[in-house]
Amino acid sequence: MPETSTKPYLIRAIYEWCTDNGFTPYIAVFVDANTSVPREFVKNNEIVLNVSFDATSGLDMGNEWIGFSARFGGVSRKIDVPVENVLAIYARENGQGMAFPVERSVPETQAATERENNPPPKLSSVESEAPQATADATTDNGDDEPTPPPPVSRIGAKKPSLKVVK
Repeated sequence: MPETSTKPYLIRAIYEWCTDNGFTPYIAVFVDANTSVPREFVKNNEIVLNVSFDATSGLDMGNEWIGFSARFGGVSRKIDVPVENVLAIYARENGQGMAFPVERSVPETQAATERENNPPPKLSSVESEAPQATADATTDNGDDEPTPPPPVSRIGAKKPSLKVVK
């Protein structure tokens, strides 16, 4: 029997913590073909939803799906989000919460449309003739062992953060 994910339990726990402390729980969601949300509010395949008691009707936070009804521009809409697409749950007032890893795969038709609308920059003839690095690249230094890649450093790297969209 496969092990149950801890993610839906953690989402419900943070939701309960938010409501117990008078905070407004928000969820950030990766939007794909399995997500039923108002597409006009989606930006960069993400949407942030207020899941407080006052903002939702019939909230059901199950192990596989989060479902509820909410008003967008005065119109009631049914929202269905796969738990696996939840990027984060946090309190609007202080940003405290929890983020989750989500495999972000964009449907091929959407990816093709984005490639048409945002083509890659043209390379100059010098750049286009430059050798391409491969994941298996080695340097011939007389040994039979490949030169290891340089270590990746997080020093000076930008910390990930949540952006509150109102």
